[in-house]
Amino acid sequence: MTEEPYRWVEAIANRREYIETQLASGSPIAAVSFRDGILFVTRGRARQKLFEIYDRIAMGGIGHPGDIERLRMAAIELASTEGFTRSAADVSLRRLAFYSLSPVLKAAFEQVYGAPYLARMLFAEIGDTPANDLFLRIEFDGAIATNGGLLGDARREFGVVSGTAASTELMETFLAREHNPAATLQQAFTTASNAWIVGSMALSESGTRELPDAEAMAAYRGEHAASNQVEAALLERGSQTAIRYRTLAEHETRSLSAS
Repeated sequence: MTEEPYRWVEAIANRREYIETQLASGSPIAAVSFRDGILFVTRGRARQKLFEIYDRIAMGGIGHPGDIERLRMAAIELASTEGFTRSAADVSLRRLAFYSLSPVLKAAFEQVYGAPYLARMLFAEIGDTPANDLFLRIEFDGAIATNGGLLGDARREFGVVSGTAASTELMETFLAREHNPAATLQQAFTTASNAWIVGSMALSESGTRELPDAEAMAAYRGEHAASNQVEAALLERGSQTAIRYRTLAEHETRSLSAS
C-alpha cells in the first residue's frame, strides 16, 4: 500500500513525458493585440487550428485533432449555456477556463488508467482596448498561464502556444521586444508571423535557443513559406455586431504576407 503513491507519481511523470513528446512538433500559434482587434497567426499544411468559441472569444490549438475538437466543442457548449441561462455579456473567458476547462483537463491527466488530452490551447477574449484584452494558455494538465496584470505581473498584450516550453519562451521574449499594441493590421501580421518563425526555429533540428537575427529569419521564411499555408483570424474590436470573429481569406493573408 505504501508504494501506491510513488507508483502514481511515477506514472504521472511518464504520462507527462509522453504527452510532451507528442506535442513537441506542434506548429506555433501567435496572437497579438493591435489597434483594431486581436490577430491570430499560424502556419500549417492541412488542418484548421484557429476557431471561434463565442462572440468575443477565439481559440487556437495544437495537438491531436480529435482532442482539440472535443475541447473546442466543450468550450462552445459551456459558453453557449452560460449565454443562454444568463446573458451574452456574462460569458467570461476566465470563468470558462478556470471553472470548466482546466478542471476537466486536470482530471483527465491525473486519471492514469484513462486517456489524457493531447492538446495545448490558446484563448483570447477581446476588450474595449488592447489593455483590456485577455490571453490564456491552457496546458494538457489543466495549468493556466495568462498575459499578466495580476499580483504585480507586467501585462502583455499577446499570447503564444507552441510544441515545447523553450519555443514558447522564445516567442514570448521576441514579442515582448517587438510587439506594439497600437500597431496596424499589417504591422501586427508581420510581428505575429515573425513570432511564428522564431518559435518554429526553436522546434527545428538545430533547436535555436536565442533570438535569431533578421537575416536568419528571412532565410527560414524563404525555405518554409511555400510548404506551410498561413492561417489567420481576427477578433474585431470595432465590430457593430455581437460576433467579433472573422477568418482572414487567402487573398488577405497573401496580400499581408507580400507587404
